[in-house]
Amino acid sequence: MPDPDPAQPAIVPGLWGIAGQEPGRPALIVPGGETVTFGGLAAATHRLANALRALGVGAGDVVASLQHNSVQHFEVSLATSQIGVYFVPVDVHLTPPEAAYIARDSGAKVLVVSSDLAQSLAGVLDDLPKRRFAVGHPVSGWESYDALTSSAAGTSPPGRTHGWLMGYTSGTSGRPKGVKRPYFDVEPELVIGGFTGLLGGFGLTPGRGVHLACSPMYHTAPGTFAQQALHLGQTLVIERKFQAEGVLADIGRYRVTSTHMVPTHLHRMLRLPAEVREKYDTSSMRVLLVAGAPFPPEEKRAAIEWLGPVVWEYLASTEGMVSRVGPREALEHPGTVGRPQAVKLLDADGIEVSPGEAGTIFFSNELGFEYLNDAGKTAAAVRPDGYATAGDIGRLDSGGYLYLLDRRDDLIITGGVNVYPAEIEQRLIVHPAVADVAVVGIDDLDWGHRVVAVVELEDGWASEEQLEAALDAHCRATLASLKCPGRYEFRQSLPRTASGKLLRRVLRQEMREEANGPFPY
Repeated sequence: MPDPDPAQPAIVPGLWGIAGQEPGRPALIVPGGETVTFGGLAAATHRLANALRALGVGAGDVVASLQHNSVQHFEVSLATSQIGVYFVPVDVHLTPPEAAYIARDSGAKVLVVSSDLAQSLAGVLDDLPKRRFAVGHPVSGWESYDALTSSAAGTSPPGRTHGWLMGYTSGTSGRPKGVKRPYFDVEPELVIGGFTGLLGGFGLTPGRGVHLACSPMYHTAPGTFAQQALHLGQTLVIERKFQAEGVLADIGRYRVTSTHMVPTHLHRMLRLPAEVREKYDTSSMRVLLVAGAPFPPEEKRAAIEWLGPVVWEYLASTEGMVSRVGPREALEHPGTVGRPQAVKLLDADGIEVSPGEAGTIFFSNELGFEYLNDAGKTAAAVRPDGYATAGDIGRLDSGGYLYLLDRRDDLIITGGVNVYPAEIEQRLIVHPAVADVAVVGIDDLDWGHRVVAVVELEDGWASEEQLEAALDAHCRATLASLKCPGRYEFRQSLPRTASGKLLRRVLRQEMREEANGPFPY
């Protein structure tokens, strides 16, 4: 694939506009698999949009998707985005009850699932939408996705209107909650054009290019950036999963110009032997976006020294964008996540803190959002003055640079995935051997955080290896594997306040002090 020409004129933003200009240009490439053109992808999204409307799905309704990285994931996401429908992507690693909860809580009218995942949902069919479609081979109890779209018109649906992604994040009880934005009856292109300024701040502008989708597309950030890169005119190369050397090979093979990663990805690539990294040409890279987990300054510097001044980090959540920092400022201000213009740091009483002091990060909430079915959580996060928070804690220095101190007090981020201690604790506490339990994340160079369960045992139980195996099996029976503790510690008591509040921060601090050692770069 030839190098992009930075001097060429800008392409009109939006998949459908580009399809009208250059229908034969590649839009999606699956290495070792299919290639779909802009014209073909536009027609596929029109067919699905028309088919969904024929099912009675209208503006403000919800369609959920449980799919691997695939062409069909983008068909569903793009089709819903032009008929006013909320698109809910579901983590493929969730257990069947966890996935069914999201489908039920979101109120999804339609569910689209990869066929291998559909087979695993056989035990929860009664909790899923009545209209559910399997992508791939036939599955008992599921309709065919291909049959749904094959007879629909491949022309633009009438009365097109923009639909939002509704990502799921944690609720107060540990249950995930949908982050829902207000519905606006406007053409999709008006909203797509609004993203141009945001992406331009990272150096992503309309024009030819190649975006590598190597993170799970069901996550809000990589999925959103990949889709917006497509709207800008970039070709998407879709990886099924991240493999360090394989990604490097594809960057050279497809002349990739942008991608989105979590720090774990960069850590694994930096751990490759120098002679392996040097085999691959990464000179086409212009923008490498990083977010989703703690990113040590030492690793960021190592990545910039290797790949050049292309590494951008940002702080955001499903709720909204907070800040971004480019390579130059990252080197000049190690550890910062940027110099935001519309951020407030507030103490527990809602008073702005002074530079250098820790506070909850509130960002400008221009688009607005609510937590679906959780008015209490919404009220706690959204202020009357137009600012909102995802609960992150940070500090501002005298120059206005923001430093993240904690990703929500108790949140664990492992491999770029949010894990919520309350959900794991609620599972462990019902085991007969467990008298009390605290789940915390400890720093890990490979994963960002490791999940650790600190357990107080009931009388008569001993902390033997057989018990650890039993607790692990107990968790895996209902929890996704990434939520299951990778380590168990047994203590006679856990730190709690006089009122009974668990002090996880005390445990985290103790573990950090025990594990403190030199950084390898």
